[in-house]
Amino acid sequence: MFISHLDKITIVKGDITEENVDAIVNAANSGLMGGGGVDGAIHLAGGRQILEECRAIIKKIGRLKTGEAVITSGGKLKARYVIHTVGPVWHGGGSNEKSLLSNSYRDSLRIASENGLKTIAFSCISTGVYGFPKELAAQIAYDTVKESLKEYTSIEEVRFVCFDDYNYKLYLNLLDNDAENGI
Repeated sequence: MFISHLDKITIVKGDITEENVDAIVNAANSGLMGGGGVDGAIHLAGGRQILEECRAIIKKIGRLKTGEAVITSGGKLKARYVIHTVGPVWHGGGSNEKSLLSNSYRDSLRIASENGLKTIAFSCISTGVYGFPKELAAQIAYDTVKESLKEYTSIEEVRFVCFDDYNYKLYLNLLDNDAENGI
């Protein structure tokens, strides 16, 4: 595992299901039933309890809208909670995708703050099968988190957990640029 850090933001290369934080953020689908990629890995590692809680949420609300988030327990994960958010599918940039992605990060932080959570780890939302360009997604995620931490001051650490070298380097460059500019 590689780690880089600046104030409240940490960049980690690793497996989000192994993070020992208050909450990890799942790049979920609108039905919250698990699936492929990060979503499937979190449901598999966390066990049946997460799925049952997701079913109860869906029974109550129907489907989770893009850009919104909900919280469940962490089941068998090291994290106490999972915040599930639905990122946008990339349609070329003309369908409000940037704003919806930003909302996914902002709403996840709002839920963390409202639940008194101090540490939260994000996966790379919408950059897998949803096709969001990785460079743009990283910039939006990083900027949204930086700005949101001004409002959600009780959050002590936000980790961006990148499974691969490519995403890790993208986030590391954003962090390094801030460090070089004294931010």
